Amino acid sequence: MSAESGNDPVVVIGLGRFGSSLAVELMRRGTEVLAIDHRPKVVQSLAGELTHVVAADATDMEALRQLGVAEFGRAVVAIGSDLEASILATSLLVELEVADIWAKAVSRQHGRILERIGAKHIVLPEHDMGERVAHLVSGRMLDYMEIDSNFALVKTRPPHEYVGVPLGETRLRRKHGVTIVCVKTQGSEFTYADATTVLQYGDIIVVAGPVDRVERFAELP
Repeated sequence: MSAESGNDPVVVIGLGRFGSSLAVELMRRGTEVLAIDHRPKVVQSLAGELTHVVAADATDMEALRQLGVAEFGRAVVAIGSDLEASILATSLLVELEVADIWAKAVSRQHGRILERIGAKHIVLPEHDMGERVAHLVSGRMLDYMEIDSNFALVKTRPPHEYVGVPLGETRLRRKHGVTIVCVKTQGSEFTYADATTVLQYGDIIVVAGPVDRVERFAELP
């Protein structure tokens, strides 16, 4: 199966809190999911929410073959606490030539091992959430999302000096190295910001730029 389409089926291995939430959300978005966990009670508890959920040992190559996992283009190894099982399941997916493998890691070292084996994407849920919450707790940001190693989107309020002035006249990017992508005024939806946009007190803005620059911009009074 091709991994090009966003609606291609996905195998999710490991149905703890992260894996089960992921599988249910993928199904909600219209993606077919084959969910696998070795614990029958967990599988039974999710039978009403997931169409294809089976109790099987994902560290057993024959079990994966019988389930047709090799026919899938994408898979997520959501096993966290059992590092040996996580590593073995990932290696079997690589051996089955699943093209696009995502793997949950509980540490950066675990993630590096999974990458060396052949996982294309490493997810560190606890680390990523901790980093995001730290940004929110420590400043004036309403939301924070790092989309690359040094680039982020921040939701915040407009600094006072940029209220009431068309953005095209502020030289914002030259002065602060950030771009206001969109704005939400009270009682309306988000809209794209352009040179004619005039910010008001109470607006919410989404700012894009290098991490250190968006952090400093969000702290402006």
